[in-house]
Parts: sequence; structure tokens; C-alpha cells
Amino acid sequence: MAAGAQKLQVLVVSALLLLLAVGCQASPLQIGFYHDRCPQAEAVVKGVMMDAISQNPGNGAAMIRMLFHDCFVEGCDASVLLDPTQFSPTPEKLSAPNNPSLRGFELIDAIKDALEAACPGIVSCADIIAFSARDASCILSGGKVDFEVPSGRRDGTFSNASEPVKFLVPPTSNLSDLVDSFVVKGLDVEDLVILSGAHTIGRSHCSAFVPDRLNVTSDIDGSLAAFLRGQCPADAAPGGNDPTVMQDVVTPNDLDRQYYNNVLSRTVLFTSDAALLTSEETARMVMDNANIPG
Repeated sequence: MAAGAQKLQVLVVSALLLLLAVGCQASPLQIGFYHDRCPQAEAVVKGVMMDAISQNPGNGAAMIRMLFHDCFVEGCDASVLLDPTQFSPTPEKLSAPNNPSLRGFELIDAIKDALEAACPGIVSCADIIAFSARDASCILSGGKVDFEVPSGRRDGTFSNASEPVKFLVPPTSNLSDLVDSFVVKGLDVEDLVILSGAHTIGRSHCSAFVPDRLNVTSDIDGSLAAFLRGQCPADAAPGGNDPTVMQDVVTPNDLDRQYYNNVLSRTVLFTSDAALLTSEETARMVMDNANIPG
């Protein structure tokens, strides 16, 4: 594997480090956990993901985001998938960071149905999220990013809308707030910069950056600001008149390092992305990632 591809793999694997961490699990994870009871499990997931991404590359971005929104809250337990119940009327999926912007629930259902047909009652939803995010990374990177995922996660049974608000900081956050949110999870500034690179794919609702990034004091590139004003209503609000735009207009469907070039050229949507240039340390990391060869 070329050095550039290796570095890209490291970038994405690190971005998914919460998936690979075993500390949040009650029992150890292992490669090939389903080898005996459902040997085709990972192939089934990848097949559904290939079909879904061929229809809409945004399905891949949705799975990567779902992984983060699941793992960064209470560990990789699929609690983000739980619907309201009598005992938990407001689960995570109804919280502000997830509703209505988090996508991919129907795709998870489709993967679950395919797995149930192959080997009923074996593969956890938490592992489905993990496998699907890995496969999305592979497909959207043109095969440059491919790695084994340890599995054996248990599905959670409790979900509360108050939890994501504690851990998933909004896209209007400054660098200090971003760093603090990562420190709470035992992560550092480099992890923050790497994980932010996932914003090289997918779409964003206008309400995530209007009016914050389109006001007169914003440092956003003027051409991008003009384009966004033409796409987004001034009163964009979640659940209302809230169109979506590509996060990366250069290579919108490719999992690559273009995000870091966008940060440097001030063509990113979120204040949280632009904040990476507000310290010498993070700005240097952005530059280093932008200059990865290959």
C-alpha cells in the first residue's frame, strides 16, 4: 500500500476510534466474532451498503455519522436506534443533535432484515452500525480505506434524549468547547482534528450554520457565502424550511483529505470547522493532513 493510502487509512481508522475502543464494552471484542454462528454476516452488511451507496452516496455518510452519534454518547451500544416507549418516551433519536438531521435508520432496518433472513437473532444492531460505517468508509474512499472491525458488541436497552446534548457539541462551537468535549471522552486535540475530517462527505441542513456563518463578521470565503445565501433561507430552522447543501463541493462523494484544504481556504460550513484555524497547534495539524501525498 502506498504511503498516502496508508496515511488516509490511519486518518479514517482514527476517526472511527470510538468504534474500535473496547473500553466501553462489558466483554472483549474480537475480529471474526460471528465466524461460527453467522460467517456471512459482514458480507451481507457490505452487500446492502454497496447497493445503498450506489443509489445515494449520502447513505454512506449517514452511517459514518450515525456511528459517531452512537459511540460518542454512551458507547457503541446502538441506543441511538431505540424508539420511544412507555418507560423511555424521549430516546436519543429525538434529541436536538439527532432530530431531525440524523439519517440512516431505514438503512439499518434493511441490513437487519437481511441478516435476520441469513442467521436470525445473532448479529447485534451495535455491530451493524460498526460494520456499515466501516463499509461506507471503504466504498466512499474507492477501496483505499479498508480494515477489520472487532465485533461482539451488546445492544443497549436504555436511551434518553438528554444524553446526546451533554456530549455532542453543536456546529457553532468554538475550539475550546470542542476540545473540552473530547477531553471528557479521553481524547485529545489530534483526535478532534482527525475526526473533523469526516466532514469531507455528506450534506448539512442550512440551520446548522445559518445565520452563524453568513453574518458580516464571519471569516467564511465570500464566494461560498454568496452561494449559501442563494441556497439557504435566512430563517432556516430544524423541522421547518431547512434545505441541505453539500459539506464539500469539490469532492462531495469521496472520503478523502479535501476537508483540510477546505478549512485552509475558509470554505467550510461550520464554525466548529473554521475553529481549527484559531490555534497554531490545530492549524498546523490541518496543514499536515492537507499535505498528505497520494
